[in-house]
Amino acid sequence: MEFSQRQKEIITIVKAEQPITAEKIAEIVGYSKATLRPDFSLLTMSGILTAKPKVGYLINEEFSDSLVVDQIARQKIEHVMAVAVNIPKELSIQDAIIQLFLEDCGSLYIVEDRVLVGIVSRKDLLKGALGDADLSKVPVGTLMSKMPNIYTIFDDTSVLEATRSLVLHAVDSLPVLSREIYDSEGKKVVVGKFSKSTATRQLLDILKKEF
Repeated sequence: MEFSQRQKEIITIVKAEQPITAEKIAEIVGYSKATLRPDFSLLTMSGILTAKPKVGYLINEEFSDSLVVDQIARQKIEHVMAVAVNIPKELSIQDAIIQLFLEDCGSLYIVEDRVLVGIVSRKDLLKGALGDADLSKVPVGTLMSKMPNIYTIFDDTSVLEATRSLVLHAVDSLPVLSREIYDSEGKKVVVGKFSKSTATRQLLDILKKEF
């Protein structure tokens, strides 16, 4: 269910001040009690608020927890994504390995003018390091997985859908592309990444009340 900004404000106030009377809520938000009456009715009928005579409004904690889960799941990736580590395909395998460990990440994104052209993982670099070649002279582009064989998401993708993609495609991270630039210019410009680590942090946000 989608709530209006005013209804969200009422929920926030009740969570912080409960129990709280309708008169006090009206005073805080700057509307009359009569104006807020439809909001109170919707929120109580939806099970979000409970109203106790002579006491005031309280949050239904069971619904409140599910609301938190829903809010996190619906968040756009742009609000939770991590910084992507982008490198040119001409960078040597040796320097790419150094970059990987300096940044402590699982994958490096290969870009040209910010546009995604490939991706190289720890496993790719490990395989490349097992040969006899001089790693300081071999470009990392020789190891990368190339577009279009790379799974990506947009910055307006929901956390839920992004997490689904991680699981479905069994990958450690997904490059996050700018929806605005793609729609206007057709270019797949990398603006971040969504990884298993990021997904785990979101799960901890959901479970933190249990710790």
